Amino acid sequence: MILRRQKFEYKQTALIEKILIEAPFRYEALFQNEGCFLYVSGLSSNFHAADQKVALSSNESVLLKCGTYFVDWLKTAESSRCEVLAIHLPTELLREIYRHEVPSFMLPKQQGDFIQKVVPEVTLSKFIDSLDFYFETPSLVTDELLELKIKELILILVQTKNAASVLELLSTLFAPRIVTLQEVVSTHLYSTVSVSQLANLCNMSLSSFKREFEKIFGDSPKNYITQKRLGRAKELLLVSDDSIASIAYQVGFSDPAYFSRLFKKTYAQAPSVLRPR
Repeated sequence: MILRRQKFEYKQTALIEKILIEAPFRYEALFQNEGCFLYVSGLSSNFHAADQKVALSSNESVLLKCGTYFVDWLKTAESSRCEVLAIHLPTELLREIYRHEVPSFMLPKQQGDFIQKVVPEVTLSKFIDSLDFYFETPSLVTDELLELKIKELILILVQTKNAASVLELLSTLFAPRIVTLQEVVSTHLYSTVSVSQLANLCNMSLSSFKREFEKIFGDSPKNYITQKRLGRAKELLLVSDDSIASIAYQVGFSDPAYFSRLFKKTYAQAPSVLRPR
């Protein structure tokens, strides 16, 4: 759950946010006509895009192009809280900032990944730390200052060891990304992503997603995905020393007890029967 949210607005739109989160928590983010830079400290994160899954350690960051995302935070024995710094990159703001000279990354290009992991560097860390001062003294923040901070972030990103990959993502930040339903399903088949969330990742309504899914796979999403996950679990049970609960999580079940009941119902034997001897 979100415990605290601070934000700076640019022309009545949230531009820079600092969010305190209590794990476990899954957050759905829809970025329409904007990219977003995210820095997470305190816990590891799992980012889900249409055809990508990216794991982030504490004190790492990602650059996201416009699209739909799910982010998972899981608590650990040491901590259940994390802080997220989000810096939005709206199309109109970038055009305003670079109105006199359009940089190469603003020129239209096609495709490119949804998510680009940003390798930590001292310069970027110093920039992130500098924002704390403004959250402590928000009266100093103006639209002009926010424009400068966005420009500073981009200059830092394109002058570090991340430059090539960051420029590639920036160049496709607002370009349409075409992903097939099959790609989305294949990417998240063994993730704890629900059918409705798969529909969101495909930018489809739930009913449209189900109809299209059945045309392609000849089965309902729930039944097809469940059978694939059970089949994969059966394979792992025969060769892996991992616990039954661990295998259940690996193939996309969030409740090991439910997994065991479903497995026994499907295969007429408990998962423990298949354990390596």
